[in-house]
Amino acid sequence: MEMKKHSVSISGIQNKLIISFLCVCIGLVVLHFCACTPEKLRTDQEMANDLHAAMNQLSEVIIYDIFSPPVASRIYVYTNLAAYEAMRDDSSEYASMAGRIHQFAALPAKPAGEVCHPLAGLKAFLTVARGLTFSTPYLDDFEKELIKKYKNSGLSSAVFKRSMAYGEAVGNHVLAYSKTDNYAPTRGLRYTLKKAPGTWEPTPPAYADAIEPNWGKIRPFTLDSAGQFSVPPPSPFNLDKNSPFGKEVSEVYQIAKNLTEEQKRIAWFWDDNAFVTEVQGHTMSASKKLTPGGHWLAIAQKQCQAANYPAIKVAQVNFLVAAALFDGFIECWKIKFETHRIRPETVINAHLDKDWLPYLQTPPFPEYPSGHSTISAASAEVLSAFFGENTAFVDSTEYVFGHGVGHFSSFRAAASEASMSRVLGGIHYRSGCDVGLTLGEKVGKNVLSKLTDPSKSNQ
Repeated sequence: MEMKKHSVSISGIQNKLIISFLCVCIGLVVLHFCACTPEKLRTDQEMANDLHAAMNQLSEVIIYDIFSPPVASRIYVYTNLAAYEAMRDDSSEYASMAGRIHQFAALPAKPAGEVCHPLAGLKAFLTVARGLTFSTPYLDDFEKELIKKYKNSGLSSAVFKRSMAYGEAVGNHVLAYSKTDNYAPTRGLRYTLKKAPGTWEPTPPAYADAIEPNWGKIRPFTLDSAGQFSVPPPSPFNLDKNSPFGKEVSEVYQIAKNLTEEQKRIAWFWDDNAFVTEVQGHTMSASKKLTPGGHWLAIAQKQCQAANYPAIKVAQVNFLVAAALFDGFIECWKIKFETHRIRPETVINAHLDKDWLPYLQTPPFPEYPSGHSTISAASAEVLSAFFGENTAFVDSTEYVFGHGVGHFSSFRAAASEASMSRVLGGIHYRSGCDVGLTLGEKVGKNVLSKLTDPSKSNQ
């Protein structure tokens, strides 16, 4: 009896020792987990949402600072390049863009020791964003709140500092790269009116100078050079109502005079005019909204969220859409300032109806081809490659700006509607929109080929 009691006592001690040993082992595993895989301290979805929040904050700054659509595309592409490169962690699945985009050199070496790559990507993104925008206090405040989440998650001080330092190094590397794209030399260069029949003139109500007349000189990411894809020339300026040009003018005029409510909804939904001038008597004001590129990147974000993409996949999608936007604007703007095509409003006011107004406000640059058509088609190609060619989606991006909600059967269907919205809005001829769609499709396919095709290995 006593022997049995003693036996139970030893067994109890053994159990306690085993339990203690297991607790120590678990503690060591947890310690190793925290030290070596810090990014797991926040869930994949939380870290992806951090990047979505950073994108939203950047778009707010772009709106506030009133960057034109081409310049906004430049800000988006460099910030998202930095985020992608800092997040990819030398992954074979996510190839570096060094050697794939023009003149982009290999990144600085990653520091020895563990790095929280999502945090590094956010730091890289915000470093570039501060370098390319004006209202940096908004970004500073956003970063302060963001990094609290990582500190409070239990991330070690060493890993935190290492991740922030690496992200800043990548961001500075991308900023240095951005300074070589010919942007600075094109600042302050103004457009000289051609004053030939059929060429562009400033339009009401602001009669503003042409936006970015030298954008075709900016270094692209994937195009061999600006003007890589040829387009047919616009129809010659001819006011005969039976000429190709005369028929195009007449179509815009007649559509605008007889817009249905649905056509008005479509035109307004895709307005995407970042700076709309409003004149009342002698007072001039303006309203600010997302650029067309910001609209398509917001669509991309919603799709990433619906697919529960992790942060690195979100960074990849954002970057590729941004690259399509950037190259699309460069390709389109080069043609615009070679053709100098007159806007419908100018022709109609001078020759058909002096009191006619387009449903949308005419933006200040030549007509051919349509920029919105070009960048929409380019974005749709990238999104179709990731999410499927027949992916239906709901777009509420600009609901907050009073533009309603759109329902689409595919990304290409959305791009096609965006293109047609310019004719309905009275600011483009049909040919400019059709050519823009074809041009954008080529740009989008080129981006996918150059940046995602495994055979296009780093040089």
